[in-house]
Order: sequence, then structure tokens, then C-alpha cells
Amino acid sequence: MNDEMSYKNSGVDIDAANKAVSLMKNLVGKTFREEVLTDIGGFGGLFALNVEKYKKPVLVSSTDGVGTKLKLAFLTGIHHTVGIDLVAMCVNDIAVLGAEPLFFLDYLAVDRLEPEKVTDIVSGIAEGCRKGGCALIGGETAEMPDFYRPGEYDIAGFCVGIVDREKIIQGEKITPGDKVVGIASNGLHSNGYSLVRKVFLEKAQMELDSYMPQLGCTLGEELLKPTFIYAKLLLKLKDNHDLKGMVHITGGGFYENIPRILPDNTGVVLDKPWDRPPIFSLLQERGNINTREMYRTFNMGIGMVIIVPPGEEEGLLKIISQEGFKGWLLGEVVEGKGQVEINL
Repeated sequence: MNDEMSYKNSGVDIDAANKAVSLMKNLVGKTFREEVLTDIGGFGGLFALNVEKYKKPVLVSSTDGVGTKLKLAFLTGIHHTVGIDLVAMCVNDIAVLGAEPLFFLDYLAVDRLEPEKVTDIVSGIAEGCRKGGCALIGGETAEMPDFYRPGEYDIAGFCVGIVDREKIIQGEKITPGDKVVGIASNGLHSNGYSLVRKVFLEKAQMELDSYMPQLGCTLGEELLKPTFIYAKLLLKLKDNHDLKGMVHITGGGFYENIPRILPDNTGVVLDKPWDRPPIFSLLQERGNINTREMYRTFNMGIGMVIIVPPGEEEGLLKIISQEGFKGWLLGEVVEGKGQVEINL
């Protein structure tokens, strides 16, 4: 009896890892900016920062994951969109500070390394980096047998950007009378999926491959729509308008996120209607979820909120439309104590 042990028969396949690197190399290379000095496979990513473009450069960083939305990728076998979500969750967070994304790193942990599946996931990360204007300069793919369930994985991302100190946007200049503009989301984005799964898959006993006429696609396709990446749009808006504050509407919805940038003496009233994707009405109806809970958990069709001085909103909305996004005037800033009132 041959009882010789190896790394491969304990669950880790180095040859599969090498194949995965080979398959993803071209995808990653297409994200490189001129500042990138290394290729995939090195011990670290080198990025030559051009500090001459900035008076007082400040580095801005963010890290995040995709959460339980990954469960739907496991169930549907659709793996090429969650990588876009991963980049979006990091890049959008630094963009609201006025920063330009520079480079991105990813961490992928799997139960068993399947090169084609890994390539699908990384193709989404690379696409997200191209949309966000940042280079994918490094990452880690960890094969961890007996740690994850068969077929499951987790991903995390880390992004670094740059902004001039004097051009950082944090909301301190917001005053009553300023206008609140919203930019459309691409559906649910990447938040609230523990509740989404409970409602659709457990309470309503719906099938992910069921075609939903009101959605124009299957339930699974709708739930796996990738998060919009707003970074390039926000940089263009910043160059053309006085942006006092920006908010990425993620976990915590409107009630938790907007107050994060409001000065102590201000609040926000949202009383102008916008187009709400039908997935939110379907979710609220099937889950019997109260309206406040919906606005506290989900983006409700608004992925990004921008606050500008009165008179700037029309020009802002024009650029948003020109760049292929939908935008609306949502309301205005009022005197208050950080509250968000939604009167719709």
C-alpha cells in the first residue's frame, strides 16, 4: 500500500494555482496604468506615484468584501459579476472623498482551486478596475481545503487612491439651503443580502432561475447585477462643480450613511421622487418590510448622493446624464441635528 503523502493529495494543487495565474495574467495586465512597474506573480506590486501632479498629496485607502451576495453566485454558478462588486465597494468609498483610485489588490480564498472559476472571478475584478480607473497590481489566491464548503469562496479587496489635501471633500462646508442630488444605482448593489435571501429564498420560496416579467430577467440575474462604479464620474463632477459632500449609499441606507458627512447643525429632507427599480417593491411586498426599514437597509435606487450649493444642481444633472447615468434632485439641506427625513 502506497501511503506517500503530498501537498496535492492533502487538498492543495500547486499546478492548478500556476494554471490560474497563467489564465488571469492577460486580464490583469489590461488594468495597468503607466505608473505600474511590476507584472503579476511578483512578491509585491510596485507603483511609481507621480507626486508632481499634487501640491500636498494625501493617500486614501479602503478595504471591503462582497458579503453574503456571494451565496447567490454559488447557487447560480455566475461568478463574473461579484468581482465588479468587490472593486465598487472599495473604489466608491474613496471616490466620495474626492480621491482618484490608483491601484487595487484582491484576496481570494477557495476550498479547491478551479482555474476556470478563479479566472471568472478575477475577470470581474479586472473589469471593475478598468471601470474605476485603477490598476490591479497584486493579490493572493489561497486554497484552503476543509475550511470552506465545497464550491464556496470568499473575496476581499483593498484600494489606494490620491487627492490633494486642499481638495478633500468631507462635508464640513455643507450649509442649510444646499441641494441634494442622487445618482441611480444598478438595483440592490451589494448590501442587505442576508435579508434578501431570507425573503426570496426562504419566506417566499422563489427560484433563482424563475423569469420575473416585472424585472425583465430571472430573479438570480437581477440579484447578481453588479454595483455601479462612480469613480470616474465623480472626478469629472468635481472638476466642473463645487461638490460639498458625497455619500456612497451602502449598508445602513439613507438613514445611516448621509449623516456621516453632515455638520452638527444640519439635516436633510428628501421630498422629490425618483425612479425606484422594481426589485425594491417586490422585496418589500414579499417580505412585508416596513418602509423605514427599506430605506435604512437598501439604496432604494440611489447609489450615490451629492450635496452642492443652490444653483449647481442643474449643471450637475446634465453631466450625470451625459456620462450615461441617471440623476435626480432629491431634496435639500435644512437646519437640524444630523437627521434624514424622507417625505415621499
